[in-house]
Amino acid sequence: MARRITSSDGIPIRQGSDNVYADLGLKDPEKLQVKSGLVIEISRALGRLKLTQTEAAQRMGIPQPRVSGMLRGDFSHLSERKLMECLRRLGYDIEIRLRPTSARIGRLRVAAE
Repeated sequence: MARRITSSDGIPIRQGSDNVYADLGLKDPEKLQVKSGLVIEISRALGRLKLTQTEAAQRMGIPQPRVSGMLRGDFSHLSERKLMECLRRLGYDIEIRLRPTSARIGRLRVAAE
């Protein structure tokens, strides 16, 4: 979570965590962060492949309005599984890695090569 610090000139500053959704107090912040990471990669893929939204929708198997909404940040109606399927249809291999952590509770993240 965000924590309060004070700058050298006495102005209060709130330093955020690595999850803006948690800092904003939103429900399921890790899930939102994972989804946003997947959507960022979808957006990069669409740019690299030079696909229109209509072409992208056909290739990913979702309606064009959902592509438009997703690229504007509205991905609430798409599951992580569906977003991974979209990436797979855009030519990505999806690999899920699991490893033990020293923390009491592990974390979720998206890492693209």
